[in-house]
Amino acid sequence: MSNPIKPSINLFDAIGLGLIIKYPTGVLITNQTVGTLCLQSAEEGIYVPLCNEYYTDSKELISPENDLLKYFTENKYHGTGATEGIDKEDVLNITNILIKYKLDDFIEIDTEKLKKSHEAWIYVKINNKNTSVFNNFEENLTGILTWSNSD
Repeated sequence: MSNPIKPSINLFDAIGLGLIIKYPTGVLITNQTVGTLCLQSAEEGIYVPLCNEYYTDSKELISPENDLLKYFTENKYHGTGATEGIDKEDVLNITNILIKYKLDDFIEIDTEKLKKSHEAWIYVKINNKNTSVFNNFEENLTGILTWSNSD
């Protein structure tokens, strides 16, 4: 018996930081990830844009995406995408970005999935009891932080 193809939403043209909440929706959320490797990552769930502000006067996007893109295109990765996963140094730097945008109260990098995480696809734990963004979920949530790939 073959698996039916699930409907999907492609985030390739999305702008800003988003969170895929892993949840049994029947819909796959996909994004291009891993820098120049251009992997097509996918997860079933709900997509929520997070902490993205656009200023029309200056035509400027203020978003954690800008800091994350800079981190993965400079420093040790230079756009290669962290193909072997991320490490404790990356966790510290990404956590500092979450702190800067006040997302650390309810988003924590899942340190058990560091080898599965890479540029534009970071596995996280969601403390939905510390935020008014997510309501009436009964269980602890997990998800993926995602943003525009640097390729």
